[in-house]
Amino acid sequence: MEFNLEKFFVEVFAPGKDEVVTIFFDQPRNENDDNLEWKKRRQMAEEWRNKLIDVSEKYSLKINPVVTYNATNNNNADLPKTCFIGNEETLFEEVIKNSTIIIAMCEYSATAPLYRYTLKYPKLRVASMPGVAKSMQETALSADHKKIAETCSALKPLFEKAIGIEVTFSTGHKCYYDISDNNTVHEDNGLLHPTDDEEIVRLSNLPTGEVCTCPNELPQSKTAGQIPAIINDELIVFEIEKNKIVDIIGDNETASSYKEKFMNEKALCNIAEVAIGCNDKAVVTGNVLEDEKAGFHWAYGLSDHLGGKVAVKDFSSSDKVEHVDIVYAKGNSIVCSKLDFVNNDGSKTTAIIDGELKI
Repeated sequence: MEFNLEKFFVEVFAPGKDEVVTIFFDQPRNENDDNLEWKKRRQMAEEWRNKLIDVSEKYSLKINPVVTYNATNNNNADLPKTCFIGNEETLFEEVIKNSTIIIAMCEYSATAPLYRYTLKYPKLRVASMPGVAKSMQETALSADHKKIAETCSALKPLFEKAIGIEVTFSTGHKCYYDISDNNTVHEDNGLLHPTDDEEIVRLSNLPTGEVCTCPNELPQSKTAGQIPAIINDELIVFEIEKNKIVDIIGDNETASSYKEKFMNEKALCNIAEVAIGCNDKAVVTGNVLEDEKAGFHWAYGLSDHLGGKVAVKDFSSSDKVEHVDIVYAKGNSIVCSKLDFVNNDGSKTTAIIDGELKI
């Protein structure tokens, strides 16, 4: 069945009268930075804008021209001061504050800075879609958002009740994520309807469907263990103590380069997120945006956009800022074999077995 953008847009945003919609994407700084998927994404953004123009009168929408900006070359780094409407340069924040709906189709994630803008401008709702691919229109983007919302609602209390999450990976490695500090649990069900409730987060990563939190980042955090990952087709293992990456193990080039990278940028060593994706249409493609909606994942680096303590200022420079997710959904090289929520009384609730959500 062909993807219905109008249905998707109305389901996600429930637009009211006189909404102002802006679609934007980042541009490669030079030809060598570009890639085929990035080019297709820019075309996709133009196609979405044209399709929204076709239905704009029906919903009393104002559809802005597509906005572009020079890529930050880092995930979740601050957005540049200026952007472009055609060939005209303008202040980026002016565009943002005068929009009520933003769809960001970027190569490098702008989720963290856009989240901060939603706190500043109470009418703004943002769909952040870093790395989105047109193929997702037939998979995760076509999911039933009502069903996703129901699954998120079932998962969120498990996060809120638990003091920890125990994960066993298909490699045999294990890690315990300490969530005992009652940090905010984020329920990303993709519904970005108009609201005056300041407690409701008005940003969603689309495709949607996950529940996440920032682990305990205090010095006495009990987050510890070993987390395996396949990067550049090589196995490395993150050694974790007190919610920090303290070593990277592996007899290969990737382990050596990652060890140097992390030991020289301490803010990257922070365990920034622990999460479960629950979009039943999401498939493992190697694209983190969709993969993370299919199952268990964690992230390192920046965390203040999730209620954590590590912010842009904690990095040595703005071009070093990162929040990077690593995914263990069924179909990945390494899978989450078992995930248990650990409660204060010692009881456990199993949520994932062999990569499959059991809630």
